[in-house]
Amino acid sequence: MSEAFRGEFNQKVDAKARVSIPAPFRRVLEAGDPSCEGGRPKFVMVYGRPNGAFVECYTIAGMKRLEARIRQMAAGTRERRLLERNFVTLSQLVEVDDDGRIVLPPKGREKIGLAPEIMKDGAEAIFAGTLDTFQIWHRAAYEAELATDEDADLDFLADGADLLSLLPPETER
Repeated sequence: MSEAFRGEFNQKVDAKARVSIPAPFRRVLEAGDPSCEGGRPKFVMVYGRPNGAFVECYTIAGMKRLEARIRQMAAGTRERRLLERNFVTLSQLVEVDDDGRIVLPPKGREKIGLAPEIMKDGAEAIFAGTLDTFQIWHRAAYEAELATDEDADLDFLADGADLLSLLPPETER
């Protein structure tokens, strides 16, 4: 996929749990949904991953690739059951409406900490691009996570190492 989810966007979530998908993300979702009709792409929201206070969102094509990898595993194994539960069972198909919005599903709201009392006056969500997927966070949790990660990252990159040094070597094409 040449399109990528990149950047971070602060979006208002209204009392009915409606939130606008950032326009650049909608373009990637449209490209990743072969049956997209009239600018209403669908995507898969995964709320089952045990780590993190966010939901992870996959294009239809991206989720099909992940599901194909899971299907290659032996049926009934603990590893496959864990992946099926967290990426298939604990996920939901979501459709973007004509106005570029979604209604955050209840399980997704629960995962990111958007309780009804927070939502009644409106809340803020962060859409964070991660190349092939994007994450939706409650803004306060996202900012706290960034602050924690920054300290850990500075320790990991001690001695002024360049971030690009973490990349594997380029392969010739």
